[in-house]
Amino acid sequence: MNEIIRTFQTERGQIIKAIFQHIEISLVSIFIAILIAVPLAILLRKHKKIAEIILQITGIFQTIPSLALLGLLIPFVGIGTIPAIIALVVYAILPIFQNSYLGLVSIDPSLNEAAEAFGLTEFKKLVKIQLPLSKNMIISGIRIATVSVVGTATLAALIGAGGLGSYILLGIQTNNNALLIIGAVAAALLAMIFSFLIKLVSKLSLKKIFIILVSLLIVITGTTMFNLEKSDNKNIVIAGKMGSEPEILINMYKDLIQEKSPKTRVILKSNFGGTIFLFNALKTNQIDLYPEFTGTVMESLIKTSKVNHNQDKTYKLAKEGLKKKYSMAYLSPMKYQNGFALVVKKDFAQKYNLKNISDLNNVLYSLKAGFDNDFYHQKDGYKGLKKLYGIRISDIKTLDPSFRYKALIQGKVNIVDGFTTDAEIKEYNLVVLNDDKQMFPPYQGAPLMNQDFANKNPKVVSQLNKLSGKITDADMREMNYQVTVKHKKADVVARQYLIKNNILSH
Repeated sequence: MNEIIRTFQTERGQIIKAIFQHIEISLVSIFIAILIAVPLAILLRKHKKIAEIILQITGIFQTIPSLALLGLLIPFVGIGTIPAIIALVVYAILPIFQNSYLGLVSIDPSLNEAAEAFGLTEFKKLVKIQLPLSKNMIISGIRIATVSVVGTATLAALIGAGGLGSYILLGIQTNNNALLIIGAVAAALLAMIFSFLIKLVSKLSLKKIFIILVSLLIVITGTTMFNLEKSDNKNIVIAGKMGSEPEILINMYKDLIQEKSPKTRVILKSNFGGTIFLFNALKTNQIDLYPEFTGTVMESLIKTSKVNHNQDKTYKLAKEGLKKKYSMAYLSPMKYQNGFALVVKKDFAQKYNLKNISDLNNVLYSLKAGFDNDFYHQKDGYKGLKKLYGIRISDIKTLDPSFRYKALIQGKVNIVDGFTTDAEIKEYNLVVLNDDKQMFPPYQGAPLMNQDFANKNPKVVSQLNKLSGKITDADMREMNYQVTVKHKKADVVARQYLIKNNILSH
């Protein structure tokens, strides 16, 4: 509890900002969903077959995983708030439309007949009888959709839209339970508050509800327009994958850029997601650059079947491939390797005299592995171990990356895959087995950007190239340790390294 309080006090400003981002994204999504779903239900209340088709379609949308939907939207609408809102609207439409439609069609037919007998027009019949009688059902649907949207909006952080999901993701990636709890509890409280407020609103008359909705719509529209006016086309947007290491790197990029151009506004989008999210965002100019690794370029972006274990040749092939295929500039890489590794506890390594990956063939009967799902299926992962080393492990569990080391320390497994710069290696004094047959490809990190951006920003290129050949495996492992285990801020750790190694002047 003390850690949560301390973290909240330290991050109070950013947490409040994230809460307001979360509220804005959620409210905008709900309002758009209401404007679509309620009028649609009104129009289709006398067209049962069409209404059923719409219900089927919206039901199918509900089955699409939110993360997959966000990924599909990026190539068309980019990153940030817009795709997040589109995805949330898709998920909110079904409960609102369904409840609105059912509320309207379940009205006693005799009431409609009586209204017609009194000579009421269709519009007056809708306003005076149908909407008042179906009000509770409609609001119930809005209430269900709102709670769902507030919860799902946490995923908006994956595509740079901010919100409380940023703290949940950061807490998971840095093993910081305080951040995780703050983000999760705040999101849950927001959902409860919204649900309670909607319940109160449901007791008001339709006229008062309409006035409240219009007022909120004006406020939200004004806020959104103000934020758009504040946006500057000269901003440089730097994104990073999930975890402490990318966040450290993008903070280094920011410091180096602003050293020569202090007036340049650099926007950082940390914990942005996986390779495909970032690469698609870069292709569509939604971000300007991000740190990428040579092995990932060869495996996932260029998708070549050729694997070169010489790091200089791998970088050259990656650079040429990116330029030819995507017109992108890939700057000079850093020294360290963020490559795959097989990791065991020190006592296990000593007991069986394990130094190299080849040594595992002597203890196959004793191995209980915990592998990331990607590593388990990749050809430069477990498939490669079987082919090159002849290692076949009978007891393998696929684990989320954030749980692998915990499982190793707790003795549930005795070998895991990891990365050479993982903070847990230092934290738990673990042993990285030597890749004696050089199966794993080189993974050197370097800034990736569009060639057009590089041409227009030579100062940025020059500054970022100061990291070329810098940062060793031990350096990065130590920085990851400071952020992940000691819970220091990534920007502080990054700046300290740059100053200490004379890469940044102050």
